[in-house]
Amino acid sequence: MPSTQPTGRTARTVLVSGSGIAGPALAHRLHRYGFEVTVVEKADAVRDSGYPVDIRGTALEAVRRMGLLPRMREAHIDTRRLTFVDAEGATVAVQRPESLTGGVAGRDIEIRRGDLVTILYEAVRDDVAYRLGDSIAALHEHADGVDVTFDSGARHTYDLVVGADGMHSRTRRLAFGTAAHVQRHLGYCFAGFTVPNHLGLSHEGVVCNTPGRAAILYGPGDTSRLHAFLAFAHDEPSRELLRDPAAQRELTASVFAGGGWEVPRMLDGLRTADDLFFDAVGQIRMSDWSRGRVALVGDAAHAPSFLSGQGSSLALAGAYVLAGELATTGGHRAAFAGYERTMRKFVELNQDLAPGGAAALLPRTAEELARRDRALRAPAQPRDNGGDPAHTALTLPDYRR
Repeated sequence: MPSTQPTGRTARTVLVSGSGIAGPALAHRLHRYGFEVTVVEKADAVRDSGYPVDIRGTALEAVRRMGLLPRMREAHIDTRRLTFVDAEGATVAVQRPESLTGGVAGRDIEIRRGDLVTILYEAVRDDVAYRLGDSIAALHEHADGVDVTFDSGARHTYDLVVGADGMHSRTRRLAFGTAAHVQRHLGYCFAGFTVPNHLGLSHEGVVCNTPGRAAILYGPGDTSRLHAFLAFAHDEPSRELLRDPAAQRELTASVFAGGGWEVPRMLDGLRTADDLFFDAVGQIRMSDWSRGRVALVGDAAHAPSFLSGQGSSLALAGAYVLAGELATTGGHRAAFAGYERTMRKFVELNQDLAPGGAAALLPRTAEELARRDRALRAPAQPRDNGGDPAHTALTLPDYRR
């Protein structure tokens, strides 16, 4: 792949922690600018599973400039409807997904997370070094770089380190100290897993709400498996709960015990699922996204929560901007400052979408649920088809020279 490194610049070494979305997107751009990049990932393989995600607004332009937009469009799912039902399974309302997300039909991309990660990985695997099955254990910054000790015991020095390792970022904890104060719990937890597609769902989802609870089955295509979600109002979980799958299953099952519709079958699937993912619904809100030679990108810096629908888009846009600033701004301090200055307002606008997502998907009281249902049944209002303004609030700088 040809380098677009500006004339006269010397390639520098960058360690990127995390091979999800932001990590390989950043590695892709940095390599194009002539940086020597290593990606470290604690898993033994790049994860090719996960629920569908959306790419919209500014992020579409970012992936177009990366040259990856055609492949992502090929993998587009095109969910056509969301059906809302009550506890007995009676239909409350049927909606187009974009009517709830503020997206734009025919423009946005909906893609399985695993497909997105695979596309990004295939774009960089021949040019970027990967350390799979390893992670950062310690960081020591000095005048000439950052000494990194890995869990494997290996030690290397890099000019810069970037944490792209998610909401529970170890890189953030190592560089910034205890991170509890930057995590804003939004009042919910969720369990995600897959179950057999016994309903024959295709390109559609079904949502069943009772106050403070949502049971969702989602068929992203013509597939034999459905994505199942059980989300519920709950205080911020303890660190011990987040590390204990058995306790997660027990808590979720107790919250949904006695539920109607497909909930009993979903709980059967929960008990035996080998792909359970459980977490709190929260955001990361930080006053700074860098410290010294260490920066954060994606959810590690500014997780907006799935309620915003913008996590993947912010990760892609942020990776593009951070790489561009590092390639065209003199010195990492100025580059990190430019990255934050460019992204900050855009991130905050999209994080602020989360309360609306909660009102649509997770009404907490009977009154809120009734109000939501009335809104879903109301005649559709004309739209200008421009999408939510927050999605396109950032115009990407042109970093080419």
